[in-house]
Amino acid sequence: MKELKLMKGNEAIAEGAIRCGCDGYFGYPITPQSEILEHLMAEKPYEKTGMVVLQAESEVASINMVYGGAAVGKRVMTTSSSPGVSLMQEGLSYIAGAELPALVVNVVRGGPGLGTIQPSQADYFQSVKGGGHGDYRLITLAPASVQEMYDFVELGFDLAFKYRNPVMILSDGIIGQVMEKVEVGDYKPRWTDDYIVKTYPWAATGKPKSRNHNIITSLQLESDKQEKVNLRLQAKYKECEANEVRYETFQTEDAEYLLIAYGSSARICQKVLQLARKEGIKVGLIRPITLWPFPKQIIHDIGIKTKGILNVEMNAGQMIEDVKLAVECKVPVKHYGRFGGIVPTPSEILNALKNL
Repeated sequence: MKELKLMKGNEAIAEGAIRCGCDGYFGYPITPQSEILEHLMAEKPYEKTGMVVLQAESEVASINMVYGGAAVGKRVMTTSSSPGVSLMQEGLSYIAGAELPALVVNVVRGGPGLGTIQPSQADYFQSVKGGGHGDYRLITLAPASVQEMYDFVELGFDLAFKYRNPVMILSDGIIGQVMEKVEVGDYKPRWTDDYIVKTYPWAATGKPKSRNHNIITSLQLESDKQEKVNLRLQAKYKECEANEVRYETFQTEDAEYLLIAYGSSARICQKVLQLARKEGIKVGLIRPITLWPFPKQIIHDIGIKTKGILNVEMNAGQMIEDVKLAVECKVPVKHYGRFGGIVPTPSEILNALKNL
């Protein structure tokens, strides 16, 4: 049965992991996402589902524990915030190269460097362009509510196993710390070893008589074999782009101007729509839910019919590059954002829209 709980976004991530049948969490505390690990420890999920929760000695250790758990077909995850996720980039590249399913949550804080513990959206490039080495992609989900923080954990695991690819939930300090009502579901059982062997024959579960050894690696010393790996990855990414684009639109039917924003910025922009419409400005909003694959077709189809687009992010303007590519630079695209953990107000964004 469904039940309502009042939770922080970080707590919703932890609760979603416990209830969806996650096998293991390996993480390290860092503000503003430490409540995820704290909630998991307090709930003692091992007693409820058998889920393992471990505070590793570092973010590097965390991501490599995820690598090991994913290799045997387990639903495993880690969470961190910006500097910690930077330390995980090598491991993420390995996991993508080995074609393993895993879930990583980034509750973004301001940078560069150690920056601030306040919210930011400056990790867009790192998440959607591949922060580590090589030609790889992370399926990237951007929640805009505490409910989506909960829901996207199970969705993230589903997508990770469907495509044998790591998935990133890209949140920020606002969504991580805000408290809202969340509808949570029943506890789902963890997969049995027999189920994993039958359903995921690639997993390193020991060698049954029915197949050869499974070797999990991202290392190929022969160039022709490495090229085949890359070609297979690119084909998978094209399939993902064709089938997994997610977005939300608001009042775009008659829009003369368009706002593009994700996560907490999209929530602020919903208020901007109300203010602008009261002043007679016909503005709509497209909220990308998957930052990769990016909803470029819908942005193109709606955007080229408008007089201009305002891209709103809490950074220097990163997603704006993908927006410009989507509309093929056929309409003006401008950016408005704040830095250092300062959250833009609806009135600030409305003024920027008027200047557009």
